[in-house]
Amino acid sequence: MLVSVVIPCYNSQHTIKTVVELTIQEFQKMPEYSYEFVLVNDYSKDQTFLSIKELAQKYPFVKGINLARNFGQHNALMAALHYAQGDLIVGMDDDLQTHPSQMYLLLDKMKEGYDLVYGNYDKRKNSFLKNLSSKFNAVTSRILLGRPKEIVSSNYWVINHYVRDEVIKYQNFNPYIDALFYRCTTKIADVTIEHHKRAEGTSNYTFSKLVRLWLAYWNFSVIPLRISSFLGILFSVCGFLGAMVILIHQLIAPSSQIGWASIMCALFLFFGFVLLVLGIIGEYLGKIMLCINNTPQFIIRETVNVNQPARKDH
Repeated sequence: MLVSVVIPCYNSQHTIKTVVELTIQEFQKMPEYSYEFVLVNDYSKDQTFLSIKELAQKYPFVKGINLARNFGQHNALMAALHYAQGDLIVGMDDDLQTHPSQMYLLLDKMKEGYDLVYGNYDKRKNSFLKNLSSKFNAVTSRILLGRPKEIVSSNYWVINHYVRDEVIKYQNFNPYIDALFYRCTTKIADVTIEHHKRAEGTSNYTFSKLVRLWLAYWNFSVIPLRISSFLGILFSVCGFLGAMVILIHQLIAPSSQIGWASIMCALFLFFGFVLLVLGIIGEYLGKIMLCINNTPQFIIRETVNVNQPARKDH
């Protein structure tokens, strides 16, 4: 059985070689699997692609893909999936936090007949901001993306070729891998693994990048629009009840004066809500325009050890 290991790489010239060679060592303990690597350089600022080329020269089963600009982690994963030939596909990071020593646990769980298995970290060794964003994503992904409540997702996963073939049918510019997983299968499990510390440097996700990544959820859900509709109804009812209270109060005490401050507070509240709804609608319209303009998921500048064309959707 062929296993494809897909790794999006960004500023990992000092770690990617270690990741690949440690993973090879793990596969040597599991002779029932053959393996390949698909390494995608997401326009790193260092010499990451040079390191990938050196690995490709040393190991013919290492494929290297160099993107023309920085597209983001999930777009780089989509590029890798187009070139993965395996019966199973393993998704890993390039910094050794998703450690190769834990891979056998995910592969063993797949033998129980699942389409997708996540590695569930017993204790995350991330920064406070990353851990906080992970908790927020865990809640919102269950609401917006339909993630099963009992499943804990992560960047360490294994899928079978069926899921892979369905995922690459998605052609729009801003993919979110987990959302694509959830919409094509419910045969999902997770398995507890150890989370290792980052081998070098810090996370490449700034606060603004985390926000942009979270907004990718909206590509796969209309719930934000439904929430804004619900809030609109709620505010309308509150406004009607408030008007009735003022009317009755004026009938009982016609000499009472309506306060300027309360009126301004009401205006700020309602107009703030209107602008929020317009912003939500604008976000959806902007994404529609980018899709209509055929904004690409990724653009490949160069490949190494790639002898066959990318696999296409069915």
